Amino acid sequence: MPMLAPLVRSGLRLRTTLGLSDDLLADLAAGRLDLVLSTIRPRVRGVQADPVYDEEFLLVAAPSLALPGTGPRELAGVPLVAYAEDLPIVRRYWRTVFGRRPAMAAQVVIPDLRGVLSAVRAGMGVSVLPAYLCRRDLTAGTLVTLAEPDEAPINTGYLAVRSGALARPAVARVRAHLIEAFRTAPTY
Repeated sequence: MPMLAPLVRSGLRLRTTLGLSDDLLADLAAGRLDLVLSTIRPRVRGVQADPVYDEEFLLVAAPSLALPGTGPRELAGVPLVAYAEDLPIVRRYWRTVFGRRPAMAAQVVIPDLRGVLSAVRAGMGVSVLPAYLCRRDLTAGTLVTLAEPDEAPINTGYLAVRSGALARPAVARVRAHLIEAFRTAPTY
């Protein structure tokens, strides 16, 4: 959102919708949204997308939940906090780092990553979060990473627009601004 501040100050009217990428992309294709930041590559007819960022994922917990060895076996009895029941972020991390799907279910589901962060910070369980979201907590020591994989899992974010929508000057302006802002932003 901060990337859009200059456009809002110059008169842009902005309305946001939060949700899962599949739902947002369906709304984009149906004409209910103008632009979507999606964490999955859009494969919807009539939608074009540009990769705009990569986010790194970390397995984190409050220091009180830090374990001496952290693998699937050690984590089996620890509460899991997740963004969604189907564990999309956790599942990606597990497959990349541990070579398998997670065997556990989420004990706490909060459909907002900031809420997941708050729950983990409070000691409710472990989770997998984007590095950019928990950097401050890691620096402050209110969170710790539970694993140091050779190659951290990443997820690419895409800026998607419906075909033909760029004919609308406001949509084209926001898209161009976001692409440039992501291009010059720090790594996520």
